Amino acid sequence: MLRRAFLSVIFSAALALPAMAGDQFILVQSTTSTQNSGLFDHIIPMFQAETGVEVRVVAVGTGQALRNAENGDGDVLFVHAKPSEEAFVAAGHGVSRHDVMYNDFVIVGPATDPAGIADSGDVVAALTRIAQTKAPFASRGDTSGTHKAELRLWAQTGIDVAQVSGGWYRETGSGMGATLNTATGMGAYVMTDRATWIAFGNKGDYRIVVQGDPRMFNQYGIILVNPDRHPHVKAGMAQLFVDWVLSEDGQAAIAGHKIDGQQLFFPNATPNSG
Repeated sequence: MLRRAFLSVIFSAALALPAMAGDQFILVQSTTSTQNSGLFDHIIPMFQAETGVEVRVVAVGTGQALRNAENGDGDVLFVHAKPSEEAFVAAGHGVSRHDVMYNDFVIVGPATDPAGIADSGDVVAALTRIAQTKAPFASRGDTSGTHKAELRLWAQTGIDVAQVSGGWYRETGSGMGATLNTATGMGAYVMTDRATWIAFGNKGDYRIVVQGDPRMFNQYGIILVNPDRHPHVKAGMAQLFVDWVLSEDGQAAIAGHKIDGQQLFFPNATPNSG
């Protein structure tokens, strides 16, 4: 009750800010996994029903979302590349960063498992084996949070995938869903966030072959774009959304998003961090 009262006060203040008619919306720059997994379709209607504020989402790779927000094209950033997010705030583009939720990355592959890595819990050993056997591997290649995480793992193998790109290592330059479709079409391994994989409808004979390695942890964060840097940012309504996502109601909404009984994201916002 206290939290809802607090949000009500903030919302009243947000509505008191000067705004043009029909301007009661915010723009959220986000990664594709939050959209492809159905998370936003699940939680945004709850926020809108409670506040009356419309949320419009631009779902792109994390790298592009960061660039868009740096240019002031957006009010809130909701992505999953923590070092880049912290650099974004340190450079003055964002007000502050908050943990929101987590899941993990997995590697999926065909039933034939050409690299022989099925049921591996060691992602670096599995990637090394893929390279040794020259089994096809599809990468997003788009500076997304998933791509950044994948490159960090390849770096631990000592293999420079940039030198072999175009051979067994293929960069799609596409979002996660499109890259999964490409991978299944060419019989390639691919790294994906678990939520997008659960929601993906074209699995065929593909299954998870590598999972459970702590190095595949996938943290999401939320940031208010700095209105001092970009005065057109709708700071009042944007902060309302940030606070709701971090609130008990928002965190419960995130935990409640499931597909076939499987929870896709696990909320871990610090209490009262909003």
